[in-house]
Amino acid sequence: MEQATTSAPRAAARGEDPVEPKHATLFEAFEATAAAQPDAVAIREDEREQTWAELRSAALGIAGGLEALGIGRGDTVALLMRNRLEFNACDLGAVAVGAVPFSLYATSSPEQIAYMLGDAEARVAIADSVMVDRLRAAREQLPQLERIVLVDADPQGDGAEMTLAELERSGEGWDPASALADADAEDLLTLIYTSGTTGPPKGVQLTHRNLMSLIGGVEAILGLPEGEGRVISWLPAAHIAERGANYYLPVVRGYETTVCPDPKRVAEFLGKVRPTWFFAVPRVWEKLKAGLEAMVAGLPDEQREGAEKALAAATQRVRLRQAGEPVPSELDAAVEQADAQMFAPIRAQLGLDDVASVNVGAAPTPVEVLEFFHAIGIEIGELWGMSETCGVAACNPPGAVKLGTVGPPFPGIEIRIADDGEVLVRGASIMPGYRNLPDKTAEALSEDGWLHTGDVGELDADGYLKIVDRKKELLINASGKNMSPTEIESKLSASSPLIGQAVAIGDARPYNVALVVLDPDFAPVWAGQHGIEDASIEALAANPELQAAVASAIGHANARMSRVEQIKRFRIMPREWVPGGDELTPTMKLKRRPIAERYSEEIEALYAGEGIEPDEPASA
Repeated sequence: MEQATTSAPRAAARGEDPVEPKHATLFEAFEATAAAQPDAVAIREDEREQTWAELRSAALGIAGGLEALGIGRGDTVALLMRNRLEFNACDLGAVAVGAVPFSLYATSSPEQIAYMLGDAEARVAIADSVMVDRLRAAREQLPQLERIVLVDADPQGDGAEMTLAELERSGEGWDPASALADADAEDLLTLIYTSGTTGPPKGVQLTHRNLMSLIGGVEAILGLPEGEGRVISWLPAAHIAERGANYYLPVVRGYETTVCPDPKRVAEFLGKVRPTWFFAVPRVWEKLKAGLEAMVAGLPDEQREGAEKALAAATQRVRLRQAGEPVPSELDAAVEQADAQMFAPIRAQLGLDDVASVNVGAAPTPVEVLEFFHAIGIEIGELWGMSETCGVAACNPPGAVKLGTVGPPFPGIEIRIADDGEVLVRGASIMPGYRNLPDKTAEALSEDGWLHTGDVGELDADGYLKIVDRKKELLINASGKNMSPTEIESKLSASSPLIGQAVAIGDARPYNVALVVLDPDFAPVWAGQHGIEDASIEALAANPELQAAVASAIGHANARMSRVEQIKRFRIMPREWVPGGDELTPTMKLKRRPIAERYSEEIEALYAGEGIEPDEPASA
């Protein structure tokens, strides 16, 4: 990747001036939070809860225990556990002694564990019962791993294992004063290992300065309250979105965190927690939209017609506002009445009636989904970033959201568009480099600090960024036409709640085809509504009635695409694709190369004339 592309940007935008952090390091911020509200609840899980004073006591005990094991500044500590109450104390305890804690996905195999712990040179790993057996299986390949600390399992008795309670007791009375004095903003805070869909995972190194700069931007852009806020911990801690939104931010701002141990239950937790800030990946919003639409469809005729009319009016108002056009007074009044009678109760039912900001990211979101939630009074703002930017580089600010964009640069961030369309980013929250990979670091970071993101994007006249696709994932068909698979897939998934995932194929091909995966929650409901007894994904994939419904939906999606983008033939896959599996990353991004390799026979069959043809699009 040539670094000279920064010299002649096609467009550039600069965020507001950076916000000077109140604290230099995460632990310094934690100490201030714990001192300001010692008796407030910091984290809860089921019937367990921990105040800030109790969290501090546990973190200091763990810090002292780690120090007794010889862990100090710059050493790495692996955290292999699901979302749980103990995570915060373990991470903060490691940070307190100047160590670098990092997390692994709960779906990691023994081989992946061995690779990442070996690359990080972790001397201590803290694990729970969900992951400890795989850690033990990887142990033979990790000669530098000196100790395994068990959160909720019994030691095997070989002397290398101890319980978390024992670790914490061994560090009782630890004084953080010297550690605080020695801490520096340039110290490493954590490692975020990329999902490794195009090779071995890369360890993104993030510093305390990176994080505190990011938090300053969050405070400036989102206007979140300080203290008395509520968030839900539900994404994997190995992902920067979870660490930033539901761990780092609450520690710095003093928010109460509620642990949702199963991501599939996050909608249930929304109603319980009524979060102040909620961040979710697009699929969560797509499912919530599908559920609300199904609820409306099930109303008696008169109520359904009234609800559909109210949604249509609210959507029209959203589109007029987005276009900068005046909203007729009668339309505005009708929507305000619908908001009081229908939309406000829906927001309360969802648990999103007390949010200061609601955001979506990690993958593109269909505009139809964003319009729907804006129509019912939930102003979702897309944001964009990556592990290398500490999570966020651009974000739609509340009250100034532009649908179809990811917003302007964060405070302290500069964005350029290179001559080939690649998005380049520079600022205080950008990583210093990859662990043990100087060549990859040199490819990603120019000498003057510009990060080559690998995303293709555009900047509008107001400095709002639109992401087109990943640079390496653009489809170039046999005729040389460039297409964004993400745009195509977004239209496919938005065409019907039956479609859980869709992957468009067409690189170096004469036309596009698609693999379609049914939504495992909605498809059985649809089957029940249509009197189909066998509602398994495998049976439904072969059901002619369901195939016809998907063909109709894809036909509607094709009508919204140019001829060259349209899907000519598709296949419904007979099983679910799960996050962290062979086809999806833990945050539900498509693993395109593994999918192309695993399903090469199915793809070739589509090009040989087998498969299902969509209904003819109306625009054809």
